Amino acid sequence: MRACGDPSRSGGWITEAMVAAYVRMHRLGWAHSVECWNDDGELVGGLYGIAVGGLFAGESMFSRQVDASKVALVALVDRLRAAGYQLLDVQWATPHLRTMGVIEISRPRYVVALESAREIEAGGEVRGTAWWGAS
Repeated sequence: MRACGDPSRSGGWITEAMVAAYVRMHRLGWAHSVECWNDDGELVGGLYGIAVGGLFAGESMFSRQVDASKVALVALVDRLRAAGYQLLDVQWATPHLRTMGVIEISRPRYVVALESAREIEAGGEVRGTAWWGAS
């Protein structure tokens, strides 16, 4: 989270109070992260979000090396599929995320998908580590 909230990044909005809240949510099993580390043991990308039922709501992602956040997103999608999640909300269909297959759906369609996802008891581990060999 702190890497996502790096004050040197433009548009930084993640405060220490938010970090503390997400740490509590993580301890309760709601907040999860996927981190990307290189062969030198450096954190080079990642993302975090909240899991509720069959929904994972992505909150923020970052990349210190080209495409590291994409590796984290692919790792997340693999984990979500394996655990039975139905909906991954990435908030914004940015050009970056569109290259990964993100589509924008209408609000009525989203509400139906959200109601369906809430009813699912997805299982399995969401958080994890993805290794990024590019140096």
